[in-house]
Amino acid sequence: SVCAVGGIRADFQPGAIAIPDQVIDYTWSRDHTLFEKDLPEVTHIDFTEPYCQALREQLIGAAGRAGIDIIRDGTYGATQGPRLETAAEIDRMERDGCHMVGMTGMPEAALARELGLCYCSLALSVNWAAGKSDGPITMAEINKHLANGMGQARKVLAAVACAQRVSGQ
Repeated sequence: SVCAVGGIRADFQPGAIAIPDQVIDYTWSRDHTLFEKDLPEVTHIDFTEPYCQALREQLIGAAGRAGIDIIRDGTYGATQGPRLETAAEIDRMERDGCHMVGMTGMPEAALARELGLCYCSLALSVNWAAGKSDGPITMAEINKHLANGMGQARKVLAAVACAQRVSGQ
């Protein structure tokens, strides 16, 4: 997936691109599982490593081939939305170990795991998280960095597709 995030950690400034390796889910009231109804037994998935390492490595390699600097790790804090977070919520998330914050990281990762799909995320930092900059978060800032980030994301995804075509995958 490609997602827009707010940067919490200092190197997640607007314009940065990351491939998160962990997620903390702060969402509620979303359907979080496909394993709820008409099952003969309880089903659990291992979610120790929430993102597919093989796909993460493909994206990291593709970014390198495309000449795009990326952050190779980070913990994605998934929030409910649609409102942006308060500065106090971001402070708590930073203490919890989050490096970026977004609204679309969960339950997608867990549902993909339940389906046996290889899944990871290309996270575009489009703003500083609440309380991490001197001024308010504006849609103009978000849209500017989102437009630039999507151009970079397309290059990474094209490099992945090209590599798969060459290798016959």
